[in-house]
Parts: sequence; structure tokens; C-alpha cells
Amino acid sequence: MSFILAFLFVFQTGALADIDDAVADGIRVGAFPGAVVVVGTRDTVLLARGYGHFTYSTDSRVPSADSTIYDLASLTKVVATTASVMRLVEAEQLDLDVPVQRYLPDFVGEGKEQVMVRHLLEHRSGLRAFLPLNDRAATAEEARRLVVTEALRWAPGSRMEYSDLNAMLLGWVVESASGLSLDAYAAREVFEPLGMTQSRFRPPRDSRPRIAPVGLWRGYVIAGELHDQNAVRLGGVSGHAGLYSTGMDLARYAQMYLNQGRDANGVQLFRPQTVQMFTQRGYRHRSLGWEMNDTTEEGHTGRLLSDSAFGHGGYTGTSIWIDPSRDLFVIVLTNRVYAPRTRRSISTLRAIRGRIADAAVALRAEECSSVVIGAKIRKRC
Repeated sequence: MSFILAFLFVFQTGALADIDDAVADGIRVGAFPGAVVVVGTRDTVLLARGYGHFTYSTDSRVPSADSTIYDLASLTKVVATTASVMRLVEAEQLDLDVPVQRYLPDFVGEGKEQVMVRHLLEHRSGLRAFLPLNDRAATAEEARRLVVTEALRWAPGSRMEYSDLNAMLLGWVVESASGLSLDAYAAREVFEPLGMTQSRFRPPRDSRPRIAPVGLWRGYVIAGELHDQNAVRLGGVSGHAGLYSTGMDLARYAQMYLNQGRDANGVQLFRPQTVQMFTQRGYRHRSLGWEMNDTTEEGHTGRLLSDSAFGHGGYTGTSIWIDPSRDLFVIVLTNRVYAPRTRRSISTLRAIRGRIADAAVALRAEECSSVVIGAKIRKRC
């Protein structure tokens, strides 16, 4: 019996070492200076560890899963905006199958009466991917007007085009339906019930020492200033970007999905059927708000996550993947955009994420697992 337990422990330690090695490789080649990785199940955190440093200087802080705050970039779309839409749908304050114009009367133009709220979540509205609002608008009001008056490029529902504009519009739909700003509604209806105390838009200045920097300007480290300039132009709160959070806050969020909408304290935040509706595969590799795992090719999700896994990434170097079939979540947070030392940091990070995901599946599969917090290992059989 002791031989079997020793073998399992060594094997699992190998899975943990695979995660450590993958992150170390990313730091070594200059894809990012530091990272946080959190892996867990519906009721257990198997790994919560920080790696490297805030910058490429070893004198800078070491990231922490509990306290280091990351600019989530496009993870805002699924952590704040999609979750807010889910809450409004359950409260019967929002209908996915009505025109966006019901909530945003100024969303006018040829064919726009055919754009449903569901199309925004599926990225099938017909809008193009991006507009440089920071260059074209001087104020948040002007930027909003540019988005709502932007002409459709394709017939609604005819093709999928991942678009920040869709998420911006969803954020304003949330505000119209709820009567609150997106940040206030998400805080009240999502973050506070889940105990996500470090998740917010526009973090206060006194939290900046804990924020992983996203840039270097004239020798000064930039932390607490959003990387996404369109979100900056929109005042720091937008449906597509602007949210900050920590690894452990996102772990609470992921566990809620694995528990079919139930939070860590046993409170049912969403009904199971709502979770299923928003996370089931829809058009191509999309669900409502989320990306679904593409098992036809090896990529940033590796080879071992199931086809029911759903997740999202952020341009700054963040990602979250949740696999209900395997009872597993994998969170990887980096500040990839801080002074990268490789010209292909996105491609490098994607490969590293795949390695981490595969190692996380191996870790989850062990009959005798180790719970790792920082440098402490506790065997759980």
C-alpha cells in the first residue's frame, strides 16, 4: 500500500512540475515576467501559485494568487458582462430574443432592427471586430455614439465575427435593463454574492502596488492604468474590457459554474438551466458569451480538456477555462503586455497555456492529489 501511495505522489508531483516548467519556460524566453496559475475542482483548489516577478527585475514583487490584481482585458466579457446578462435574464428584466433596439433605441441603421441581444453574445451581430475609439472620439459620449451608429458589415446571424463592439453594446444593454451602471450592477449581483472582493472596475489608487504592470513608459512602470485604450476612452468601465481581479477571485467564479450556479456558501446565484443555456455549444465554437473548446486541433487548451470545456482569454495575457465534464478549472494570469522580450509572446503564451491545461488534467486525474498553496503541499487521499 505504501509503495502505491508513494508512486501516486511522485506521479502527481510530476504533473505539478510540468506546470512549473511551462511557466518557467515562458518567463525564460521573455513572453511574460510573472504569472499566477490556479487549478481546481468544484470544491477544492489543487494549485494556487505565483511565479516570477511583476517585472523582469528580480527586485520587483512576486505574484500572488490571493493578492496580485490583474488587468483582465477581454475576460471582462465573461466575468462581468455575460454574468450580468445572466442575472437579468433570470430576473426577467432582459430577453435575449428581442431586438437590441428595445434596450438601445439609438442603435439604428440598415438591418439593425434584426440584431437580437442573443446575436451580441454569439458575436453574430454583423458588426466588425474593432474601432479605434481612442483615436476617433474625444469623450466617452462621442465614443458610445460611434459604436451605436456603426454600420453592419454582414447580415445579422449570417457569420461569426468576434467583436469588442458586441460586448460594448451588451454592457449598455445591461445598464438600460437594470437602471444601474455596469460596474455597479456586476458588483451587486455577481461579485459581492460570490465573495469576489478584489474584482472591480477602476480600482482605487491605494491598490496599485498590488496590480501587475501592463507597460513601461519612459522608464516608468505602468500599473493601474488600463491597457485597452478604448476602455480608457469609455471611462474605464465597458462591456469588453476594464475589469481587474485576482486568481482566487476567479477561482470562486469558476467553482460557481462547476457547481451549476451555486456559490461557495451554498447560495444559488444562477439556476442550473441558466448555466447550461449559456455554456452549451452553439454556433461553431461559441456559446452565449463564452468560447467552446475546439478539440479538432491542439492549441491554447491543450489536448485533454473535453469538448464541453468553455473559457475565454484576454489580450493582456489572461485566461480562464472551465471543464464541467472533468470537474476542473484552469486559470492562467500573466502581464504578457509588459515589455515583452519575444516578438511572438501571444503564440508562446498560447502554447504554454496548452501545456498547463494538459498538466492540470493529469493533476485532477490522480486518486491521491496534493493541495498546493504557495510552497506548501498537503496530500489528500
